[in-house]
Amino acid sequence: MSPSGPELELFVARTVPFYDLDPMGVVWHGNYLKYIDEARMALFDRTGLDLYRLVSADGYYAFPIVKSTIKHVAPLRLRDRLEVYARVLDARLKITMDFEVRRGQDGVVCARAQSEQAAVRLPELALEYRIPAAITQVLCPWQTD
Repeated sequence: MSPSGPELELFVARTVPFYDLDPMGVVWHGNYLKYIDEARMALFDRTGLDLYRLVSADGYYAFPIVKSTIKHVAPLRLRDRLEVYARVLDARLKITMDFEVRRGQDGVVCARAQSEQAAVRLPELALEYRIPAAITQVLCPWQTD
């Protein structure tokens, strides 16, 4: 993942523990989503946003993940250092993020992923058709429409 604009980006690093492995000795495919979510939360923490406790003038919101895709490219194994790069691409109609999981010791890309989060007004569970402007301003200040 290389920066192509002013996108908000960061990475988190960790070591693959034994309990994340499948019977073949590689990281079980579902654990990549866990690693990606750790990077997502770290990025939101860096901005000061707590999307799970957001209250605005319009009320309470939740931001469920409504779509996620992942392409597995190379395996991760026990004690591999992994780095997950997270980048916000858009935050107007939905929060769209790209992720790249790399093996830290050699930089090999192990997985690429993307996720989308929608805004849902609580307690009505009403789907909003835009992300609240205050969140767009924090995550994507270059997006003004």
